[in-house]
Amino acid sequence: MSAADLAGGDGTGIDRRSLLRAFGAGSALLIGARFGRAAARPTLTAATATTLADPLQPSLWLAIAPDGAVRIWAHRSEMGTGIRTSLPMVVADELGCDWERVTIEQAFGDAGYGDQNTDGSWSIRGFYETMRKAGAAARWLLEQAAAKQWGVDAAKCVAREHAVHGPGGERLGFGELVEAARALALPSDDQLRFRKPGELRYVGKDKVRFYDAADITVGKAKFGADVRPEGMVFAAIWRVPVLGGSIESVDDTAARKVPGVIDVVQLPAFQGAPAFQALGGVAVIARNTWAAFRGRDALQVKWNGGDAADFSTEKFYAAMRETAQKPGKLVREVGDAAKALEAAAERHEALYTVPFLAHAQMEPMVATVELTDDVCRVWAPTQNPQGAQQMVAMATGLKPEQVEVHVTLLGGGFGRKSKPDYCVEAALLAKQLQKPVRVQWSREDDTRFDYYHSAAAVRIEAGLDGDGKVVAWHGRSVFPPIGTTFDPRDAASMPSAGELGLGFTELPYPIPALRLEAGPARAPTRIGWMRSVHHVHHAFAECSFVDELAAKAGVDRVEFLEALIGAPRHVDMSGTDFPNQGASMDEYPVDTGRLLGVLREVTTKGDWKGRNELPRGRGLGLAAHRSFLGYVAVIVEVDVARDGTVRIPRVDVAIDAGKLINPDRVRAQLEGSATFGTAIAMLGEITFENGAVVQSNYHDYPVPRLPEAPREVRTYLVASDAPPSGVGETGTPPIAPAICNAIYAAVGKRVRDLPVKKHDLSWS
Repeated sequence: MSAADLAGGDGTGIDRRSLLRAFGAGSALLIGARFGRAAARPTLTAATATTLADPLQPSLWLAIAPDGAVRIWAHRSEMGTGIRTSLPMVVADELGCDWERVTIEQAFGDAGYGDQNTDGSWSIRGFYETMRKAGAAARWLLEQAAAKQWGVDAAKCVAREHAVHGPGGERLGFGELVEAARALALPSDDQLRFRKPGELRYVGKDKVRFYDAADITVGKAKFGADVRPEGMVFAAIWRVPVLGGSIESVDDTAARKVPGVIDVVQLPAFQGAPAFQALGGVAVIARNTWAAFRGRDALQVKWNGGDAADFSTEKFYAAMRETAQKPGKLVREVGDAAKALEAAAERHEALYTVPFLAHAQMEPMVATVELTDDVCRVWAPTQNPQGAQQMVAMATGLKPEQVEVHVTLLGGGFGRKSKPDYCVEAALLAKQLQKPVRVQWSREDDTRFDYYHSAAAVRIEAGLDGDGKVVAWHGRSVFPPIGTTFDPRDAASMPSAGELGLGFTELPYPIPALRLEAGPARAPTRIGWMRSVHHVHHAFAECSFVDELAAKAGVDRVEFLEALIGAPRHVDMSGTDFPNQGASMDEYPVDTGRLLGVLREVTTKGDWKGRNELPRGRGLGLAAHRSFLGYVAVIVEVDVARDGTVRIPRVDVAIDAGKLINPDRVRAQLEGSATFGTAIAMLGEITFENGAVVQSNYHDYPVPRLPEAPREVRTYLVASDAPPSGVGETGTPPIAPAICNAIYAAVGKRVRDLPVKKHDLSWS
């Protein structure tokens, strides 16, 4: 960045956006919190600005009006997790306001908020302290203002229940103090005082209502397809079924005859690696979605599949399995695994595979864009408003600050909606047509043009001594990395340390001889992160293999796993490239004591011993795993009918996610994880033939209906003084292995290749 950039372009001073870009996202949080009073006004919508005339706005995060109304800005995206409730709860608690007098506003995409990508289960972890500071700073201003008015020591003034209370019983409502508080300088971090746990009304309690629940329930909530700017047209896009393929010719005669169709235009194909670019294709423009889809169906398109036209999952999976049998890149080593395996009294190995998976969120992709000469407005159910802002700016030739990204509620996301290709499509069409455009994807579009979760092959071999104790472990993981979507070079085919750190390199067992390796893979499709990312296949392999070892040793699963985990300790990851999700190892160590804690919690409250003697056809499965810096243990009960039909009567889940902000939403996330994990284990599979995706909708890429979903999910929240960790993704990884381990306990059949639906589990 040049000196002119830092000077705001004219040499007169440093503007806020340039300063934030110069210092990066980490400092942006601090700058936004410290100097946000003047800078925050651009984030106010016109309607809110009118309502909040002359507010106290000490940061980007909240404003207090003279009538006492409190606005709190949510900079993360709401997709059912409750994050638009949970983070504002922290602000409200530190401020001391009445939750019923709080209005939550969705923030635009703006670098001033720091990272807005609602992904990776780090919203609470990343912004808990920021929210505390925002609330505490506003409270400090109100208490100082009241103390000056009363002529008393501010330390004796307390903000609570939407008012400041003085030492002599005085009371001033928040609104009455706004004018005086606005005249005060912002406090330094050293001046802030946080509330003690016993003083909190909302954080850690179940009493706070889910802010968006009422509007969602009665149909008032605004989702992506509810946006309709004046003059808007609708677009449905025909895309080449094979990634990187090309269009040879288009006959749009029949499409143009469909009533309601306005025009047919072409979008250019992406260049280089697909990344977040629009895929390109042929767009049918119409007065409504029905006409757009009918017109698209009427197109006659000749196309070429290009280099990927012969891609098939059958061949690709065979190649991954072969790679998993070969020496790979060393990523972690303890002792001499080869020597220990040779000396072991017994050896056991297994190879596990997980197929490509689609996100399959209920709401298909949709984005609306309105473009003028100097501003581009985007409305989208996006998890990543800043990513959409950057990509739309590139597509339209505008500066990022000229792109307004309005985040609607999301009808599910699971990581798919953090990839803004669909926003870019709408922007390109709005620029070409010079009118507002809504691009609407169908369910078939979602299924066939997803950023798929990596298929994987994981091979593990262990050596046991004469007592059945594991003395050697050799693991090898092979999967197409997410980096291949962004980088065409061969080097991108090897998984990164960050990806391998998602459940592979952090193996928590104190095995004296350990060797972990990775192998390369590349698939000609878009690979992206999905809920729990690579923990999905790593936890499936690891937790399934541990169950196999316990069965081989003839030992109760709980006793075997407790012995394998060993005494509580912090796993030594020195000498290993282990990013730990970007968190400090001092603050977030790999703590086997916490893993043991959730294991004992779920087996005690889930009555492992009392329920373990079940008749043939019924069984319990166990799995425990660390992911997203949190710890989860699971017991799954299955009921396998004689024809092989699997039902799941009950799931027990225990989580240690550190300090919990919103226990109700934590339980809801665990319940959702049980169903999502069931979908991965039982049903999910994307296959390719001739380079194209075979599946198209829920009939051939099913999600659990009521009969397939867990009938009952019991959740146990382990009290913890540790800092907050992930929740939304942490509960998913152990579900699939626990289901498969339960199937083995029920009918004696091992499932090493997901999904379960392709296996014959019948018994007599």
